Amino acid sequence: MSTAYVPQQPQPTQPAHTGAPPVPPPTAPHASEATRLLCAGTYLDSGYRDRVIRELHLNEQRIVAPSLGYDAARVLAHALRARRQELLWAGLILGLWVVGLPLSGGLLAGFLAPSLLLALASWIRGHRADPPLYRLLPAFLIRWWGRIIFTVFLVVTVLAAFDAGSDSGSSYDDSYGYGGSYGDSTSPSDLVFPSSGDFGDLIEPWRAWLTLALFALIALCLAAQRGQFARVMAAELSPQRFPDAAGDPAEQSESHRFQRLKARIRHEQHAPLIMYHETRPFCGAGAAYDTWVLAVELRPDGMKKQQPISNRTILETIRPLIEQLRLPAEYAGHLGRDRLRWLEIDECVFLPAEGLRRRDEAPYHPQAFEDHRARAVEEGAEKRRHFLRVRVGGWEEELVVTVFVRIHTQGRMLMLEIAPHVLTPIREDFKNADRTAHRFRHNNVFGKAAWALARVPGSAAASVVSLGRGLLYAWRLLTGGYAGALPDGPALSVRELGSVPAGSLFQEMDVARYLKSVQDRVANGVRVALEASGYLTGEFVQKIVNVSNGGVNIDRVEGSTFAVGSHASASSTHTSGTNSTTGGAAPQKGPGTDGNG
Repeated sequence: MSTAYVPQQPQPTQPAHTGAPPVPPPTAPHASEATRLLCAGTYLDSGYRDRVIRELHLNEQRIVAPSLGYDAARVLAHALRARRQELLWAGLILGLWVVGLPLSGGLLAGFLAPSLLLALASWIRGHRADPPLYRLLPAFLIRWWGRIIFTVFLVVTVLAAFDAGSDSGSSYDDSYGYGGSYGDSTSPSDLVFPSSGDFGDLIEPWRAWLTLALFALIALCLAAQRGQFARVMAAELSPQRFPDAAGDPAEQSESHRFQRLKARIRHEQHAPLIMYHETRPFCGAGAAYDTWVLAVELRPDGMKKQQPISNRTILETIRPLIEQLRLPAEYAGHLGRDRLRWLEIDECVFLPAEGLRRRDEAPYHPQAFEDHRARAVEEGAEKRRHFLRVRVGGWEEELVVTVFVRIHTQGRMLMLEIAPHVLTPIREDFKNADRTAHRFRHNNVFGKAAWALARVPGSAAASVVSLGRGLLYAWRLLTGGYAGALPDGPALSVRELGSVPAGSLFQEMDVARYLKSVQDRVANGVRVALEASGYLTGEFVQKIVNVSNGGVNIDRVEGSTFAVGSHASASSTHTSGTNSTTGGAAPQKGPGTDGNG
């Protein structure tokens, strides 16, 4: 009886009756499931692998995007290893084609045309899962035209290889004395299905056998290449062995460039200082989700003594309230597996990468970061910005919700900025890498042979494309001058490249739950800080309700009335003189949407 694999969940180290259990240690980024699946994806998708290498290895002047819940250096290691393996196999397969051309007397050249057609069909279709009709239809026609041509040439070659009747046919004609008149007559069926003797006149049998043998060797190479991927998934990329990064062969590359970039990436990717490109400040965090900004006037409460209030004061009030989300339910004990227990809270500072002369000049030193944080927390901010960052990694770090919170008080106004971002789950084909490898390993010999033979027709063009990409990369590496280029912010995130557009319904529900929990605690913390400092909170509460359409629940709303609904209205009779406000529709969910309080 087989059972499904369930990832092991960390357990508390103390029993529940001793008080609040300690926060279990989270999975290290280099050992997370998201990292493992992205590494597997570099073997499955050459387009994804090339973009990873281009971003992290070729453009070494670019600072790496923040790696939330994964290790970009390990993904790069496997991308480089997968490309080396692909180039070796492509060189071997192309070598068989080149050697076979003169040995087969040019017979192998006839199979190059259908190989090019199959490659053209793949290029026309593109890499989208559901390409448009204007791509799908011509790709379908060209692909089948290439298959038909290859099949015709293959049938001719097989018939020529088994040619044994040309002599018997000629003796038959002579024995009946019909001469050349009857033998030269050609019927329509002879044009379509010529006799084996006709093939013997055009193709020597030993050359036909040699061509078939070369195809068998090419199929053997394709099967061995797939088998190598299956062994990688069963060994260093298996769930059991993947946490051991020290024993990963991909990490042990002797390339000086890779080792240097690996150390640089691991120094930058999880640092609280984020060097960004001006047009892509949140690169690496995923898609924006209900971003909104709220502005409220600070009105003193005449019934309370007014205290000084600062951005730091409000943040220090918010932080312990958010940390309370880690506590399990009162009677859950060790059974509590809610991902909020692994919630991470830190402070980060965004700095533009423009102006740096070298990549290693970025101020990642702890003391330099502390100086930036101390100054940025009270700034109005333009290019340098301070955020309280709250991160929840759900579904084995495949669903990452990050909420950036920024508070600013100036001119008796309070600005609350909340910028949630969501990293959606890993691509489906990457997640199925274990299934793909397992199915190939446990397939029978006939199944493996059929899989490899089906890919022989396009192997020549595919090998040329692979080697061409490798040569182009080497040329750009030698002549591009990337090593001495001025530093730049990240252009893309390899985690975002390997993600699906949207998650499942369960995952969307988890996103909403994480966001509502964090937003509620942030709003409640701001309200508590305002109240403790002697400011009225009625207007702030009303605007929170309007922005979230009732999604944020704030208790102890004394002296205020608020409305819930798209056309409801509420007015406050509090002494602050708060004007009536209308409850608006909830902000639309999706990337790049903003709601204004």
